[in-house]
Amino acid sequence: MKTKAIITTIALLVAALWTTSCEKENPKEETPAAPVISFGNETLIYTVKVGKTITIEPIVENDEDAMYSWTVTDGEGKGKIIGTEKILTYRAGKESGQVFVAFKVLTGYGAAEEEIRIDVAELVPPRITLGVPKDGYTIGTDYPLNFAPVVDNSDAATYTWTVNAEVKSTAQTYTFSSPATGTFRLALKTANEDGKDSIAFHIYVKTPAEMPFSWAFADTAFSVAQGRVIGLTPLSITNALAATYTWTDNGHVQTGAEPLYIFNSAGRAQHTTYTVSVTMKNPYYETSQTLTVAVCAPEGTYKRTATAASSPDWDKVYEFLPAPGQFVNEYYTATTMAEAVGYAEGRLRQEAYVSLGGFGGYVVLGFDHSIDNDDGYNFMVLGNSFEGSSEPGVVWVMQDENGDRLPNDTWYELRGSEYGKPETIQDYEVTYYRPSAPQMPVAWTDNYGKAGTIDYLIAYHQQDYYYPLWVTTDTYTLRGTRLKDHTRQLSVTPQYWVNESFDGGYADNFSKGAGNDRLTNDINYDASVNANHFKISNAVRFDGQPADLQYIDFIKVQTGVNAKAGWLGENSTEVFGAKDYNLIK
Repeated sequence: MKTKAIITTIALLVAALWTTSCEKENPKEETPAAPVISFGNETLIYTVKVGKTITIEPIVENDEDAMYSWTVTDGEGKGKIIGTEKILTYRAGKESGQVFVAFKVLTGYGAAEEEIRIDVAELVPPRITLGVPKDGYTIGTDYPLNFAPVVDNSDAATYTWTVNAEVKSTAQTYTFSSPATGTFRLALKTANEDGKDSIAFHIYVKTPAEMPFSWAFADTAFSVAQGRVIGLTPLSITNALAATYTWTDNGHVQTGAEPLYIFNSAGRAQHTTYTVSVTMKNPYYETSQTLTVAVCAPEGTYKRTATAASSPDWDKVYEFLPAPGQFVNEYYTATTMAEAVGYAEGRLRQEAYVSLGGFGGYVVLGFDHSIDNDDGYNFMVLGNSFEGSSEPGVVWVMQDENGDRLPNDTWYELRGSEYGKPETIQDYEVTYYRPSAPQMPVAWTDNYGKAGTIDYLIAYHQQDYYYPLWVTTDTYTLRGTRLKDHTRQLSVTPQYWVNESFDGGYADNFSKGAGNDRLTNDINYDASVNANHFKISNAVRFDGQPADLQYIDFIKVQTGVNAKAGWLGENSTEVFGAKDYNLIK
């Protein structure tokens, strides 16, 4: 019995040891974990352009034997599976917008899901802005034409200039000239990953004998009060080529190289119209133009003396033609000059501003009476200048010399602090070109061979066109006096620009010191409406001599600089109205 007990005890002990040993060698298996999703993009927002593809590769843990799905939710909340692989290749449709995609991972041990957003952006192909005359260019042999187009969306863009289909340059700018005459087709093509743009035009290279002459006249019918002197001259003269100008006036003949004729009405019969003709002749070409000058009654005949019922405020807007600018066509639509005038009148009656756009843009105002010249300040123009923000407008005045109550007589510039300085250009012209598509800059060229653009500022002013809609031609030219730019960039980061003031004599100008025609030292911290004051006695004739006007009936304010200040855009005179200061002081 004792031996059996021992054997039994040993057997039980062995069994116990075996069991313990097996538990150590074969532990109980743990349940596998559920999948976990992450993306390298922490925001979970991806961007792709219209029609382009994007590859999205998530990071998934514990996805052995997993099934995947990518589901797009439409506008009605319905889901559509667009992928069943771990990696998604998504092709954007034809419209921009936002797409929400749910990524789901399913295994035998659980599921995980994350939602991402795909922003579908518009394509941004390059767009060329270059001011080109409608009929191309006509130049002489070996004459250089410099082209510096503005190209929007130009990152990583390529450029190809061809002349008669032959590649000439791959730079953004190009200079054309030819020692031989002929017709040349110049083309520029630019492209980036989003698309392409192109422009093409003709250049006609001619001998001096073939060069076309052209000129323009501000008007062909003039009027002048008896006893006054006016200057008659053609404008925009091209290819004069040693021309002589012959003027014929009532039997008097004047010939010379200067295209100016001084018409003196002293001693001529009033209420009589005189015919004046001018002939331009150069070694290759001859052309003529006939003008008329009506000699009216002496000054004072049509004066409208102010009465107790007269208003100091402007009475009527006669013309409103801004240069292109960021405020043009914004919140209003005008397709005729009458509609544009109506818009301007509505704004000014509320003492709200009208913007005159870039250089040369103007507004013409009249009063219900004549404004007297008492040798002091006689009228005021309202603007919104302040320290570091002057956008000066040159002011012109007119007397109703023919008595028809319309501003169709002679404009006289008011002499400001910059008049007669070497850097001031009296006969400056800028031609503006209609953009070929919406939301593009407006190209310009001037009569000094310079070119540039009125920039499109999509962050601030998003109307389709900055080119006035009531200008029906594809180009228009504005003329006037240009002042030297006073725009400076003080810092790059952040971009800080200032438009410095002039001493005095201009609208929307923060004049200071001895020439302070604001007649206050208020710093105008909040850019409120403020006034510059003007003297009729500062009116000058075409030759810079005093005009000696006893009164005026109309004023014209015209943007006097051709400048832009980075993200602030073009310098543009703002006008809030005008008042007869004589009736206030």
